[in-house]
Amino acid sequence: MDRLLSPRAPRRAAALLAAAVTLTALCAGDALARSHPFGPRTRDVNDLGNQYVPFHAHLWDLLHGRAQGGLLVNWQSGYGASFLPDLGTYLGSPFAPLVALFPRDRIDLAVYALTLLKTASAAAAMAWLLLTLRPGRWWAAGLLGASYALCGWSLADASSNPMWLDGLIALPLLCLAGERALAGRRMLPGVLTVALAWTANFYTAYMATLGAGLVLLLRLLLARPPRRRALAAAGRAVLTTVLGVGLAAPLVTVVYFGTRHAYPGRVRRFAPVPVEDVAARLLPATYGFGSPALYVGLTALLLALALPFHRAVPVPVRAGWTALVLAVALSLQWGPTHLVWHAFATPQGSPYRQAFVLCGLLVIAAWHALAYGVPDRRALGAAAALLALITVAAARGAPAGWYTWPVLLPASAGALTGLLLLARAGRRTRLAGLAAVLLLGVQAGESAATYAVAGRMRLAHMDDYAPWGERQRTQAAAVAGADGWPRYRTDPGREQTVGNDPLLVGGEGAQYYSSLTADVLSRTLTALGDGWTSRGRSVQSLDNAVTDVVFSVGARVHSPPDPHQKHVPPGGGPVTVTRRDVPPLVTVRATPDGTPFGPSPYRNQELLLGSRVYTVPRVTVHDDGGRPVPSRRVGTGNALARPVITARCPAGTRVHLWAPHFSGTARLAGAAEPARFRSAVPRNRAAMEPLGTAPASGRLRIELTPDRPGRVPPGAVGCLDTVRLDRAAARLKAAGATRVTVSDGTLRARLPAGSEGTAVVAAPRIAGWRCAAGDGPERPAGDFHGLIAVPLDGTATTLTCTFHPPGLRLGTTVGAASLLTLVLLTAGGAVRRRRAATPSATTPPRERVTTAR
Repeated sequence: MDRLLSPRAPRRAAALLAAAVTLTALCAGDALARSHPFGPRTRDVNDLGNQYVPFHAHLWDLLHGRAQGGLLVNWQSGYGASFLPDLGTYLGSPFAPLVALFPRDRIDLAVYALTLLKTASAAAAMAWLLLTLRPGRWWAAGLLGASYALCGWSLADASSNPMWLDGLIALPLLCLAGERALAGRRMLPGVLTVALAWTANFYTAYMATLGAGLVLLLRLLLARPPRRRALAAAGRAVLTTVLGVGLAAPLVTVVYFGTRHAYPGRVRRFAPVPVEDVAARLLPATYGFGSPALYVGLTALLLALALPFHRAVPVPVRAGWTALVLAVALSLQWGPTHLVWHAFATPQGSPYRQAFVLCGLLVIAAWHALAYGVPDRRALGAAAALLALITVAAARGAPAGWYTWPVLLPASAGALTGLLLLARAGRRTRLAGLAAVLLLGVQAGESAATYAVAGRMRLAHMDDYAPWGERQRTQAAAVAGADGWPRYRTDPGREQTVGNDPLLVGGEGAQYYSSLTADVLSRTLTALGDGWTSRGRSVQSLDNAVTDVVFSVGARVHSPPDPHQKHVPPGGGPVTVTRRDVPPLVTVRATPDGTPFGPSPYRNQELLLGSRVYTVPRVTVHDDGGRPVPSRRVGTGNALARPVITARCPAGTRVHLWAPHFSGTARLAGAAEPARFRSAVPRNRAAMEPLGTAPASGRLRIELTPDRPGRVPPGAVGCLDTVRLDRAAARLKAAGATRVTVSDGTLRARLPAGSEGTAVVAAPRIAGWRCAAGDGPERPAGDFHGLIAVPLDGTATTLTCTFHPPGLRLGTTVGAASLLTLVLLTAGGAVRRRRAATPSATTPPRERVTTAR
């Protein structure tokens, strides 16, 4: 059949087949797991629900002109966050803008559709690459292309981290760019491929570039061209990569500097997993978050195992691809090479994020075993024996469960039978067709089962979040009804649905979850009593009247606890909105207090406010028997099952409890509802919570119900005088800006005449802000306890602050230089080709005709 097709037709057919098999397996797997949109179970597990869906929702709003902010600043999250680093990290894919084609309330479906489209594209790209490396059966290339896209890394890890799927696509595309360099073809397509890959997701593109470089190196060693040609090919590949990365530099450098200014996450040391766990992840229907997901399908695995014994394959090819696969496999388990794969920083999550590169190499090795002719019985027998050894080792590994064997046994039998039938088929089309159908069916079936197992296991072991539904619709409507930006902020509320509620349901709050959460934001909010998860990178909303005044939160949404969360008790009430008369976004402090923050969040709030509004009494913690608890540790034994905090506060003040390392509930005697605290050191920190009003006697009794060991700090109770707070807010409002406008990365304010002291913008002083008072020069913004500050001399009546993302100027310069170099090289190549094609003027006409022929 292939002989009747044009040279590109087999590649197109293989790509379409690979994409079709991939889509079928993914949809079947979600149907088996009863996952959304094929069932009631949510797909929004961990960061998929907390980060990726909300960021795509924000992109939808940007594309439809409904977002607060633009490409430079996201005014909805973290009281104002740099957006370009998040764009480059989460939304740089060329597929991402397709979410705009879906309704806003079907954003979960939009992200799911993008996940399917990306995975299918990876399958098509790999199928195309395989037929480029060596001719062979088009349907077999389609089968192996699907096995790559449906690898364990894709099904278990990247399917819930869809930004990583761009790396899955990038690996075969970068290998194709390497083939162009090897053949000496034009550089432009290769450069654009590299630029697109690094723009889409530079993290996985970095790993894919390393993998493609290894493939090119092996191809050069196997081809053995003359030394000069080999060096020229290697030089073209390096130049292609450098120029491509240079074109992507405007986004890559912004992400890099955003990472430099981000709150530091947990520092982990790499520890390789046991060999039996690695063996188990080669098999279908296994799952383990911290082990390398190397499953590529039993057909591809058997072919890769048969390659060393396949006598029809030249010895250098057998040895080269086998050695490369083994070398990369070993590099996953060795600390120094592990760091190289991960850009010299161990990830906070799974330490095997480069596993897709090894999956790609396994598939390429399998293709070489098949493209030279189907392995004979001897080679397949050796492969089956190795598979049996892997299975025996995997039986002792943690990733294998009871669900593994019902999938493994029939799939291995089907794959081995299909390969034996194909070996016997020869020119018999029907037998070859039967083998193809069997192998394609096995691949789709085992991959669907593996995907279903991964989906169910993620739900059992990780936090999950409900897709867009009635709760989000109600929250969004409440936020929209109270919106007053930029006169004041509307916070979507302390009772969050996901870690990025402002992006999902609207509003402008403190809440923000990103790998690039600014260090200054996290530390400032922590000093004010805020809570966080993900070791400080997911800051939460703080339900506190003082911080609402400081950050100009004029409306706050109050929702019942999300019933989807496992830790939330049943019950709830309607969504309500409370309003407060707050100062504008820009206030003027005549005599700002520069005293550094201390250990008490109540005193720190007063420093930002500029007024004393709290009483911080001495607290005592008693056990059930009324005895004082030394060191205020709670939840460590039966005697402390119901500890009590006692203190005295002025009557009528609002009582707050700050216990960042306490987990459980706290109820003020006489209050209707308890407040919930969630702390899990070092991952979670509990936020300050309001408990109610101090009684006329002033005696406080706070009953604690811990659900794990924790402690109550000194100065845990703060009693807020709301009358003093209202006076402080009125003073700030009277001296504040009379008008504030915000447009993406620019904030302008009109100040009262004669304003002296310091203008304070209610936004974190993240790196990149520059401000000018009146007609004065623009200078880097100052810092007032973590907020933007600008000195005033009494003459300026206007304030202008603009945001310049760190690294953008450098990246733009590098990008422009790369573009100029590419244009010059492309133009020079075109001139050389034209001169080579133009005959010499001294050549006789007859000779020119002969030469042309």
